[in-house]
Amino acid sequence: MQKHENYLDENVGNIAIQSWRIGNLKGWLMVIVGLVFIGLLFKFPVFFIGIAIAIWGVTKIQKQKKLNQKSKLPPALLIVGLLLALTGCAGSLDDEESADKATTTEQVATDKKETPEEKAPVEDAEKAEKEEAEKAKTETEAAKNIPVVSAPALEKKPAPAAKPAPVKKTETSGTTAHVPVKLVKTIDGDTIKVLYNGKEINVRYLLIDTPETNHPRLGKQPFGEEAKERNRQLVNSGALTLEFDIGERYDKYDRLLAYVYVDGKSVQNTLLSEGLARVAYVYPPNTRHLTPFEEAQAAAKKKGLGIWSIENYTTDSGFDSNAVPAAKPKTQSSASSATTPKAPSPTPSKPVATPSTNVAGGQEWFQNCTELRKKYPNGVAKGHPAYQAKMDRDKDGYACER
Repeated sequence: MQKHENYLDENVGNIAIQSWRIGNLKGWLMVIVGLVFIGLLFKFPVFFIGIAIAIWGVTKIQKQKKLNQKSKLPPALLIVGLLLALTGCAGSLDDEESADKATTTEQVATDKKETPEEKAPVEDAEKAEKEEAEKAKTETEAAKNIPVVSAPALEKKPAPAAKPAPVKKTETSGTTAHVPVKLVKTIDGDTIKVLYNGKEINVRYLLIDTPETNHPRLGKQPFGEEAKERNRQLVNSGALTLEFDIGERYDKYDRLLAYVYVDGKSVQNTLLSEGLARVAYVYPPNTRHLTPFEEAQAAAKKKGLGIWSIENYTTDSGFDSNAVPAAKPKTQSSASSATTPKAPSPTPSKPVATPSTNVAGGQEWFQNCTELRKKYPNGVAKGHPAYQAKMDRDKDGYACER
């Protein structure tokens, strides 16, 4: 009997232990389920709200059946809950897809950013190689273009080398203000040297051109000395000022480009109106006073003054000295305020020495340029009695020029 009771006690204890274990297991399962539910609730809140409303609707429908009541509210709650649940699921899926796409886009953008950085060294190296190749090519071409000076070429004085026109700023840029300057000297009919901003600089008159007085190739041209003398008279007769236009300030010889005034009166306009200059070197936008200059030139041309007194002497490209022997100067009008210039002799200068020459049939013959220059220091033009083709080495229509 005692053994039977002990056996029962042991079985009861085992059952209690097993029940306790099962109870604990259920408790843990409930905790896990609860945690999962809470996680899903935060992730899909709309879905669970819809499910809750649907369950509420089902409960209402069951109560109505038991009480034999009819109402539209429970079915409506059921439908609304189901719709909310479906919407919650769809919205969550869309959010996940959007997040995936955003991640993919960011990754692609990162890859694109990294790609140029990886290629940058290669591109820089290729660019450097191209620059070195171009530099070497330029140096080779420059070496090929270096002129070889021959012995005969030393007799001729080369013209000044053209420089790239520098872009320099001056005062009164783009205005009509006059800048006072001090005259240093008169160079020729369209160029003077002045003291500007504390420095001596040559000033080239804008929009006009006068005959040459001492050109290395053209020599002394008719009316060149008259234009220079008249220019000297004008710039020394009063207060000298400069006016700048809106374009280039310096030419390729580094000369300042300007309109020149004496006591407010245009020197360019005076030279044009007296037939000692022509309108030339018109380079926009430096054309502020082009119209009045052209009007002054037209008036002098109509009267046959100065350079316009010799037929075909003044051309669009300059002055043709070859036209002088074949044409007789016209009598100039006394209306000009300047001293009436006369057409000079075709010979550029007076003879210094009388070399031995042979004169036959109106022609003068010299053995070489050395002998010719003793009488004509600056050479002679084609058509002159002393001109010989063999002495015109560069075939420019001017023999034995310096």
